[in-house]
Amino acid sequence: MIREAPARVSGGGTGAGRRGKADGRSATGVRSGRGVNDFALKIATVNGTGSASANGLIMKSIFRMGAPVSGKNVFPSNIQGLPTWYEIRINAQGHVARTPGFDVLVAMNGETYERDIAEVAEGGWLLYDSSWPLARELRREDVNHIGVPLAEMCVKRFEGSRIRILMKNIAYAGALAALLDIDLDVIRGLLEETFGARKRHLLEANNTAIDLGHNYVTERYDCPLPIRVARPAGDELSWEGRILMDGNTAAALGCIYAGATVASWYPITPSTSLVDAFGKFAGSMRKDPDSGRMRAAIIQAEDELAAAGMTVGAGWAGARAFTATSGPGISLMSEFVGLAYYAEVPSVFFDIQRVGPSTGMPTRTQQCDLLLCAYASHGDTRHICLYPGDPAECFDFAVRAFDVADRFQTPVFVVSDLDVGMNDWAVPPLQWDPAYGPDRGKIKSAEELDRMDRFFRYLDVDGDGIAWRTIPGEHPLGAHLTRGSGHTKYGTYTEDAEGYTEVVDRISEKIESSAPVLPEPVMESVPGAEMALVTVGGCEGAVREAMDRLGNSGLHFNYMRVRGFPFAESVREFLAEQKRVFVVEQNRDGQLRSLLTTETGVAGASLEPVLYYGGLPMSAVHVVDGVLARLGAGPAGSPAPARTGAVA
Repeated sequence: MIREAPARVSGGGTGAGRRGKADGRSATGVRSGRGVNDFALKIATVNGTGSASANGLIMKSIFRMGAPVSGKNVFPSNIQGLPTWYEIRINAQGHVARTPGFDVLVAMNGETYERDIAEVAEGGWLLYDSSWPLARELRREDVNHIGVPLAEMCVKRFEGSRIRILMKNIAYAGALAALLDIDLDVIRGLLEETFGARKRHLLEANNTAIDLGHNYVTERYDCPLPIRVARPAGDELSWEGRILMDGNTAAALGCIYAGATVASWYPITPSTSLVDAFGKFAGSMRKDPDSGRMRAAIIQAEDELAAAGMTVGAGWAGARAFTATSGPGISLMSEFVGLAYYAEVPSVFFDIQRVGPSTGMPTRTQQCDLLLCAYASHGDTRHICLYPGDPAECFDFAVRAFDVADRFQTPVFVVSDLDVGMNDWAVPPLQWDPAYGPDRGKIKSAEELDRMDRFFRYLDVDGDGIAWRTIPGEHPLGAHLTRGSGHTKYGTYTEDAEGYTEVVDRISEKIESSAPVLPEPVMESVPGAEMALVTVGGCEGAVREAMDRLGNSGLHFNYMRVRGFPFAESVREFLAEQKRVFVVEQNRDGQLRSLLTTETGVAGASLEPVLYYGGLPMSAVHVVDGVLARLGAGPAGSPAPARTGAVA
C-alpha cells in the first residue's frame, strides 16, 4: 500500500505496507528521534530558484520559537541549475551535528528524487509538488506521501514566471508550517522585518504564498504531524536569547572589534562572505563622523599572492590588516607568509577550509589545511593557528588573532571551515566590551626613541624572544631595513651561520612561547574513563553527540578539543594520561593526529585516527562507527585508520 490519499489522512506513518527495518532505522542506519522538537528535515531544490529565502524563513521561524535548531546548506559550486539541499535539525538535547537520515523530505528537484527519498527514515513523510504525477517506481511504501500542487496554485495566483518560481518555494514553507506546527505569527513577523513598508507588494505576495501552502495542507491532511515544533517549556532546553549567525559574519565583526582597518583579498569560496561582511560593517562603523569618509581600506587584489603582500605591507606600516581565503589561496600566499614570519611582521590570515586537493569541491567542507597553515612557506617555519568551533569562537578568535599577531610580531592563522563559516549556528550573544583595548605589543614610541642612542629591529633586549619594533615614519631613529634575506640581530645582511641561526632560533622560541596565551583546549574528564576522543573545530557537535551514544552503550570517553597551535603543555599531558586516544577530524590523512604526534612527542601508535572526509559536515554516525570499528580491530596501532570517506 502506498501511503497517500486525496482526502484527509493521518500523519502517523503506521500500518500495513511498510518495508525496511522494524526498529525504525533508516537505510543509513540512523535512528529517527521522531517526536516533538526531535526530528530532521531536508529540502531538495535547484540552485538559482530562490529557495534560500524560503529555507532561511523556516529555519529562523523555528529558532525564534526557542527550539534548539541547526541548519546545513549543501550547495553546488556553479551559479545556477545544479541540485542544492538545505537540512534542518531540531533536537531537544541541543545536538547540532548533521544527521544523514531525515524524517521529512521536501522534494522539489526531480533529478535527485530517487537519491533523496532513500534518505527518508522509515515511516517518514515526503512533501512533493503534485502538479505533476509522481512516477510509481519512485514511491516508497513505507513513507507517507503528501502531495501539494505548488506550481499549479502559484500559476493561478501570481503573474510572471520568476515570481511564480519564487512563490512556489514560499508556498512549501507555508505547507511545512502547517505540518510541523510552526507559528504563523512568527513567520509573518519575519516577513514584515524583511520587506516592511518599503516593499509592501513583496510582503503581500509572500503572505499569500504562505497561506496557499498552509491552507491546502490543513484542509486535506491531519495537522500537525506527530513530529512537530513546540516552544520549550519548564526545564526543557530553550535557545531563547541566543543569536543566529554564521562564522564568517562573526569573524568579520571580530575584525571590526579588534580595530582592523585593512582587508585585502581575492574572492574564493567559502571565504568571500567574510570580507563582504567586513565591508558592510566598516560602512557603518569605520566612517569619519564629520567627513563621512571611510577609515578602512578594502582592496580586491588581482590574485591571492598580491592580497597577501598587501596584508603584510599594511601590517608592516602599523595597520591591523588581514586577508581571508581558502586552501588554494594559502598555497599561493605562502611566499609572503614566510616573509612575514622571518621579517616578523604582524598579519592575520583567515583560512576557511574547503575540500582539496587542487580545486577539489569548492562548496564542500573539510579540515585539510591544518598542516598547511601550521608550516606554511618554505624553510623552517611554524605558525600560530587558532581553531574556532562555532561562530561565537570565530568572533572571539578574530579579536585574539590580531592581539597575538601584534604581541608576537608574526603571521597568525584563524583556521575555520565552510561548515562553521557559511552555515547558521545558534550561539550565545557575542560579548562586546567597550573597555577593550588592542594589545599592540612591543612598539617603541617617538618619545621612547628620543631617549635612545641606537635602535636595532631584531635585537632581543628583554630576553623574551620578542624584539621591539617601530612604526615607519614616526621617528628617524626607528628606521631600519626589513629583511627577508639573511640578517643578524642588528638588522644587517649576513650569510654567516652564527648570525643567521641566532635570529631563527629566537623566532622559534618566540613562537613556542605563544602557547600559554592562545585559547586553551576544551577538556572534560569522565570518572573511570581510560579512553579519549580528541578533535578540532566544527567536529565538536558530532563528537559530543557520539559520546552520548557511546555512553549509552557503556563506552565512556574523556574529551579534548584543541583550539590553538602551538599546543599547550596540557595537551601533551592529556594525551599521555589516556590508555587509547581516538583523533576525530575531517581529512583523509589524519593531519591533526600528525601535528599532535610531531609536536607533543606522544607516540603515534597511541593516537588512532577516526576520519571522515566526504565533504559534508561530520555526523555522530561517522564518529560512532569509526570508534567501534577501531575497538573491534584490536589493540592500538592497527595499521588502517577508521575511514568513512564514502559515507554521505
